[in-house]
Amino acid sequence: MTTKKKKEYVIVRTYSAGVFAGNLERKNGKEVELSDARRIWYWEGAATLSQLAMEGTSKPDKCNFPCPVEKIILTEAIEIISTTDKAEKSIRSVKEWKA
Repeated sequence: MTTKKKKEYVIVRTYSAGVFAGNLERKNGKEVELSDARRIWYWEGAATLSQLAMEGTSKPDKCNFPCPVEKIILTEAIEIISTTDKAEKSIRSVKEWKA
């Protein structure tokens, strides 16, 4: 029996498209592909993206993270931050923001 390896959950900051969190599928230069990705539109409860990646948010009700998309290719990634399991759980648990 083979065990499916869990994809690394990361936060990616781009040059002009904003910030995203998702499963890292591949990276090639500045191009990053994420699956099950959410745009991090607005957050509270973490001072920086680094803290969000390590601890998650302490104020999930104040965050605006829209629905996840199955796949996104980001062409101008300037920062990729690995997350802890705690942070991933926190980000995934933020209620879907809708207008």
